[in-house]
Amino acid sequence: MIKEAIFHRPKNNFAYAYDKETLHILLQTKQGDVGSVELIYGDPYDWANDEWQTETLPMKKSGSTSHYDYWLVEVKPSFRRMRYGFRLKDEKETCYYMEGGTFNEQPNDIANYFCFPYLNAVDVFQAPEWVKDTVWYQIFPERFGNGDPSINPVGTLPWGSTDPSPANFFGGDFQGVINHLDHLVELGINGIYFTPIFKAHSNHKYDTIDYMKIDPQFGDKEVFRKLVQECHKRGIRVMLDAVFNHSGFYFAPFQDVLENQEDSSYKDWFHLWEFPVMTEPRPNYDTFAFVPSMPKLNTENAAVREYLLKVARYWVEEFDIDGWRLDVANEVDHAFWRDFRRTVKSVKPDAYILGEIWHDSMPWLQGDQFDAVMNYPFTNGAINYFAKSEVSAQEFQDAITKVQHMYPKNVNEVAFNLLDSHDTPRILTLANGNPDRVKLLYLFQLSFVGSPCIYYGDEIGMDGGQDPGCRACMEWDETKQDRELFDYLKTLIQLRKQEPVFGNGGDFRFLHASNDKNYIVYEKFNNEKRLIFIINNSTETINVPIEQLSVSSNRLNEWLLANGNVQKQNLDNTSIKVDGLGFNIIEQALQ
Repeated sequence: MIKEAIFHRPKNNFAYAYDKETLHILLQTKQGDVGSVELIYGDPYDWANDEWQTETLPMKKSGSTSHYDYWLVEVKPSFRRMRYGFRLKDEKETCYYMEGGTFNEQPNDIANYFCFPYLNAVDVFQAPEWVKDTVWYQIFPERFGNGDPSINPVGTLPWGSTDPSPANFFGGDFQGVINHLDHLVELGINGIYFTPIFKAHSNHKYDTIDYMKIDPQFGDKEVFRKLVQECHKRGIRVMLDAVFNHSGFYFAPFQDVLENQEDSSYKDWFHLWEFPVMTEPRPNYDTFAFVPSMPKLNTENAAVREYLLKVARYWVEEFDIDGWRLDVANEVDHAFWRDFRRTVKSVKPDAYILGEIWHDSMPWLQGDQFDAVMNYPFTNGAINYFAKSEVSAQEFQDAITKVQHMYPKNVNEVAFNLLDSHDTPRILTLANGNPDRVKLLYLFQLSFVGSPCIYYGDEIGMDGGQDPGCRACMEWDETKQDRELFDYLKTLIQLRKQEPVFGNGGDFRFLHASNDKNYIVYEKFNNEKRLIFIINNSTETINVPIEQLSVSSNRLNEWLLANGNVQKQNLDNTSIKVDGLGFNIIEQALQ
């Protein structure tokens, strides 16, 4: 047994409270090295005849990569506290892994065991329950619909008349969104994420001029209020984008700094290196990246904190928005985000707080800051396999299994799972124009654990390269839309709503990854049902042996997706045929 590969830590994603009664305990071992693992646990104060009273539970393998196996167990300690350790076995030996080290015999000294001191209900990670059942739709307001030409910015171009650029305008506005809400309802969307809507200089609005005002090209506050109300009437939640890491060049406090320099009363609102403050040839102050028009805000300054927290409260309190997406969230101090959470949740306890972070985000996901982050590790894994075919089936399994075990389960259930956005090329372009690959991406996204997001226009086959190419005007001419793709995605969203195990009502686990034939097999399961997905990422027809499905009998149903419906037929074969760039979904009842 490779003992140096055994790993556990009594916190974060390896030991956490799933709910007020249940602990999840995770152990990592070398892939294929350990035959079985048991949890040994007991209350630290439960003794009889000078012996500590313990119980054991078998741990189940929750996933594997090329390097590691992950073992998971759920435990309900009688008095919400416990000491614990692990018994590991292979064909040759048994060992005990504890906080005090690795032992050949179970240690008697309780000090050697890991400790979960007490399961305090207030410490349980709690995100809004509604997010688990939400399918998001991201809208770039300037490019979704022009519903009120009277408020077009100067120089607005006819809708879709030319390619998007960093500087051109097409007149997208709130009325344009209201006019097309039925499109989202038909698709099955129940959450909208808007990129910034506040007064700004650019078409993307990430350079805020005034955080308390709507950009006039989108409408006024009353139109926005109507938009939120119309969304809520249709069961659609609304999330706004907050840019609190940096302001825009024309933000009044920064303009005051440029005008008054070291005499400015706002000089401590920013991270200024020296005076005079200069923008060229490079800014001599902290910015987003090195963009001089986006000066970084000093969120450690009391006046800045007070202003931004007032903004956070105002839009929730006044307009009943349902969440905030936080731009460049990892570059803002943790203390500010703790204040932000307390402020927002005091107004609306079930508001969703989503951080834009592209890497391992555990420090922000411990219940005191964000409810979720944009799940770019998921995005990269899915795109690299299904769209680009740049990684093998096993490498894809490794990437997604790592994502799965990066955070606690209750964090994963509300993760914001996107495939593309205003910051990336569109998925059809990433898939080299092949809609069949896009369909596989959507199948995996919608059947995975988390809260999926569709980027506007992807559902009808829009393409586009890196920003600004991905920000084209929405195509509303149905003769130019891929309606087959729309109907397919609509069917998947319906499945997610109608079949709990398809979405967040089922756990996820890989069953097989074939590098040779380039396909994957995974399952979603709960106590009542298993759904087994076979996705063929090659262009050749394959035959998958039934034993790779890990079924105990051949009494199975195959799902057929056609015309927005699911038909089921009995499957009693020794192998399953899957077309090139196709998939099969197999159902097995467990009760």
